Amino acid sequence: MQLRFKALSVHLLTATGAVLSMLAMLAAVQENWSLMFWWLVVALVVDGVDGPLARKYEVKQNWPTYDGVLMDLIIDYLTYVFIPAYALFKSGLLDGWTGWVAIIVIVYGSVIYFADTRMKTRDNSFAGFPACWNMVVLVLFALHPHWIISLLLVVVLGVTMFTNVKFVHPVRTERWRAITLPMAIGWVVFAIWAVIVDFHAASWAHWGLMITSLWLVLAGAVQQFLPERA
Repeated sequence: MQLRFKALSVHLLTATGAVLSMLAMLAAVQENWSLMFWWLVVALVVDGVDGPLARKYEVKQNWPTYDGVLMDLIIDYLTYVFIPAYALFKSGLLDGWTGWVAIIVIVYGSVIYFADTRMKTRDNSFAGFPACWNMVVLVLFALHPHWIISLLLVVVLGVTMFTNVKFVHPVRTERWRAITLPMAIGWVVFAIWAVIVDFHAASWAHWGLMITSLWLVLAGAVQQFLPERA
């Protein structure tokens, strides 16, 4: 009985992401971008924790009434896709026709990607960019690159969602996990730092975000070019 309630508690933890997404959306409507990203980072941490807990307590067997995968996908679409796309457009980082291109690529492409049953590879990585637009948009807010670079990044990553280019899962991809997991934790730390200083241009958090983001984006593709020895 105790194990069943632990499984239920994992579902309830996952469900808190809905509240966090609402808090982020309210902050976004008020154009309080630092507060919005704070809630999105908290939601990202919850999403990173609930998966291992779900596997540990075997939620599918111990509390099968709720579909944790479906719940996770609904919340992920809000926090990973919908709210970041709104922020990218509304903030002016990409506005006018560039903003419309960006939000269509992000929201339309991502909903198709989330419904694709082939999104996971055999080594528990992702086949194609896993629609982590919350991380991408946060980095764009921090670095504030030229609009052409931002637009190209969005389009390239959007196209990559429908390719076989591999992207590592920081927890579940075993190969190079000793590097990838600390990089992912470092990304969260630098993201929190950037939010606390309100994306100040002189913050060292920006360098940390660039380094950790490059690893998380490129590690999977490098693994494809350097196959693991039997």
